[in-house]
Order: sequence, then structure tokens, then C-alpha cells
Amino acid sequence: MQLLVFVLAYPLIWIISILPFKLVYALSDFIFFIVYTVLGYRKKIVYANLSLVFPEKSSKELKEIQRIFYGHLCDTFLEMIKTMNISKEDIKNRYHITNLEVLHELEKTKSILIVCSHYANWEWNVSINNYVKSEGYAIYQKIKNKYFDHWVKSTRARFNTTLITQEETVRTVVKNHKDKVPSIYGMVSDQSPQAHRAPYWTEFMGIKVPVFSGPETMARKMDLAVVFLKVSKVKRGYYEAAFIPITTAGKSTAEHEITDTFLRLTEQQIRENPPYYLWTHRRWKHRNKADTQ
Repeated sequence: MQLLVFVLAYPLIWIISILPFKLVYALSDFIFFIVYTVLGYRKKIVYANLSLVFPEKSSKELKEIQRIFYGHLCDTFLEMIKTMNISKEDIKNRYHITNLEVLHELEKTKSILIVCSHYANWEWNVSINNYVKSEGYAIYQKIKNKYFDHWVKSTRARFNTTLITQEETVRTVVKNHKDKVPSIYGMVSDQSPQAHRAPYWTEFMGIKVPVFSGPETMARKMDLAVVFLKVSKVKRGYYEAAFIPITTAGKSTAEHEITDTFLRLTEQQIRENPPYYLWTHRRWKHRNKADTQ
């Protein structure tokens, strides 16, 4: 069944991946109409999330953020597919990095952990590895369909990126550290962990929630440099990325310092331009369970 699904879906994916961006965004507009207007995909969840974290905004303001978000979500989905065949020159033009010198300076002496959120276009973050000398790894959640999983891995490999699962991360970092292999690890770090497994609860967008502390634990134990990747949407199909150093030496930081700094930078990014965060996720679903853990 997995193979059948892949075989049926792959031709459409490939066709989209070779379309010029003008047609891609025309298709995105059509998908937006179906997803937002006809189906109303997760509209209640999105509106509830926005109402929760922006209590000061009017219903009209929240609905406008919601509308823009859905258009951006459809764009992001198709841009992810375009990654399959986009040229390095085109992605360099569309995903501009403003301060690569931050990474270049750090990688001379350190392995680096890049942390980011589900904001703007996190799929094109893999292109960063075209500009660094270190081995590049992206930590991801394995896809259940093994054929799509292989496709995603091969697509990311075009940008010198090796995908590793969360289960593979620790042993990969330890091995590279032991073998003195300069490495850069990229991780989207704003997911919601299971409440009963979360060792740390703190406020995110004014709401107390469980947060992942794995990136911080790894950085402190292996003395990684940690950098926040801030991506901004300039206009449709164009993004600007900047690196904000959190620490040059993970082992010198206090407990929760890295995690808290990441959360504050993510909050700042969201508040600057709310529509480009991934509001369809139930990020605050455990908010009422803090006192029971």
C-alpha cells in the first residue's frame, strides 16, 4: 500500500516541482480556496490559537492574520515540493542569508547547533549547507511511508544535508565529537512534547507549556555553539535569513538558559509578523496540565 500511494502521488509531485514559480503560486491560490474557503481545514484550531496568544487583538484582526496564514501555508507546502528540482542559483536568490560570517567564524573551532521555529519557510533552511565547510545534519521526524521518507532524504541531500532522526541524533553527535568531525546540526525546536515526559515547563507567548530541552542538553554536554536562525518573509517566494548567536560554548551556560533564549527569540519573531508561524499545530494543548505534572 505504501508503494502504491507513492507511485500515484509521485508524478503529480514531480510535475509541480518543475513548474515555473508563477504557475506554482497560481496553483497555491487555488489550493488556498479549497483549504480555507471550502474545507475550512483546522480553522477553529488556528483561530483558537490566535485568540489565546493575542487576547489584545480584535476578531477582525485575528481573522485577517488567519487568512494571510492560510495563503502562506499553501505557498510553503508547494515551495517544499519545489525543493525537489529547484536550482542552487534559484534558491540562493530566493533564500538570502545576511550574515554567513557568523557560521564561518564559529565553525573554525566549534560544532554548531542551529535552532529555529516553524516560521516562514523552514524547508529551505537546508540550503545553508551549501555555504559551510562542516558536515551538515538536519534532525527530522521519520515519515511512516518509507518511500516518501527516502524521497525526502534524497531531496535534502541535494543541498549537502544528511537527515537524521531524533533517535539517531545523540549517537551521531557523540561520534562526530569523538572523531573530531566539525559538524552543523539543524533542528526545528518549537514542537510540543508529551506533557508527562516534559522535564521543563515555562511560558511561550504568555502561556505556560511543556518545552523540549533536548537541544539544550545536547549543547551543554557536547559544548556546542548554539545559533538561532531567524527567517523573515520578504515577499511571496522570497525569504531573508539571519543568524543570532545564543552561546559560543554550551557548557558555560546555566540550566534553561539556551531554551529560554530560544523561546524569547521565537516569540519576538512571531510578534513581528504573526501570519507566518505554523498556527495549525496544537502548540498550547497542554497548557492546563502544568500543575498536575
